Amino acid sequence: MNDFLFLSASPNQRTSIAYRFADALLESFSKKHPAASVNRRDLAANPLPPLSAAYGAALTKHTPLDDPAFRQSEHLIAELERSSHLLIATPMHNFTLPATLKLWIDHVLRIGRSFSPGPDGKVGLLADRPTYIIVSSGGFHRGPQARQPDCLSDYLRLALRTIGISDCHFIYLQGLVGGEGAVAAAFASAHEQLSQTPLFAGIEPMSSALVSSV
Repeated sequence: MNDFLFLSASPNQRTSIAYRFADALLESFSKKHPAASVNRRDLAANPLPPLSAAYGAALTKHTPLDDPAFRQSEHLIAELERSSHLLIATPMHNFTLPATLKLWIDHVLRIGRSFSPGPDGKVGLLADRPTYIIVSSGGFHRGPQARQPDCLSDYLRLALRTIGISDCHFIYLQGLVGGEGAVAAAFASAHEQLSQTPLFAGIEPMSSALVSSV
């Protein structure tokens, strides 16, 4: 079983600050847990296909799980099922998540497979797991300097809870347009947030070399 499924959603791919932070986080974790494995999916470098008309039609009837219309969805859900932890690195685009991550959700959040309808609403069918979401933004959307709304966090928390994942930890890298000093401050704040979570308690601070290279 993969210990981590790592989803990256930035169009800047491996040069993005959120990706570099998440990558350094995994490296630090691997030093403590050398047997850990990581399955990486870059949603920008390898974009998912849009949902098809065949997929939509298959949802309206009793369609076998191995039907070609569900092939991509099944593959992504299986990746998630094989992971014991989920790590997402995403920018905030126009107050919410980028289209690449929204498309992943559209493939994974599927009636009869990852959730079922109930009298009180949707019920998740996948196992819960510790999930860490690294959110990067040029401005501030939390705290005393907040000047813009955050429509990403509540939506992503709801989408994950719908499929059964409620153990979510959001880590925010804010104010990144302020230059190297702002990035260093964001990293220090994120490190403080992470050090209070069960999985990364006692994690080493990100190196100054990583901060200066982003």
